[in-house]
Amino acid sequence: MASYPDSSASQAQFTFDVNKSPLFKKDHKNYINVLGIQQLNTLENVSLLDIFLSAGNVVEPHYHPNAAELVYCISGAATVSLLNPFTKQILNFSITPGQVANIPRAWWHYEIAEADHTHLLAIFDAPTPEVILGSDILTFTPANIMAHTYCLDENLWKQAIAPVKPSTYIGPYKNCGQTKEDMSHPHLNQPYQQFQSIHPYQLPPYVPQYPPHWG
Repeated sequence: MASYPDSSASQAQFTFDVNKSPLFKKDHKNYINVLGIQQLNTLENVSLLDIFLSAGNVVEPHYHPNAAELVYCISGAATVSLLNPFTKQILNFSITPGQVANIPRAWWHYEIAEADHTHLLAIFDAPTPEVILGSDILTFTPANIMAHTYCLDENLWKQAIAPVKPSTYIGPYKNCGQTKEDMSHPHLNQPYQQFQSIHPYQLPPYVPQYPPHWG
């Protein structure tokens, strides 16, 4: 049975300044603020991320095991990409102000800003969405497991993922040597297209039972 906050309690909160609740900050143009039940205790099954991006920046690949996500574009432009686990296709949706993209619960996805001053609102049907980040999967899965499972050279795998930092949230990293051209994707500006994924994504078997929270 669902439990609901006691809105009549003396400590009940009905307003909050999301600008004062940072989740992650790469720089003054690329950052994420969070609002969940930890910030506003009268919330029920809703929470949000307030996302600001400059062109070429990416909200890293991730998924939410306990929540669906509706991405609304306030300003700028973005491509929302998700892996359909049933068809093994990558779906790319370009959104501009007033447009949305819906991401079902537990679907692997990411967002790429196509313009400076991109502002996205990610709305979840959970009071605090759980998240599994791609950077955490790459850095915390033992290299010998990856090498053995996928017939890889363990040392080469270690070298390949050495630059990856846990909990990246927004990439690419500062001074990583990539330019906006390097981050381009041939399908990013083609809205509502479906592209076959050659190697469907599968989670390593070690994924923790109790994933970290956004807040």
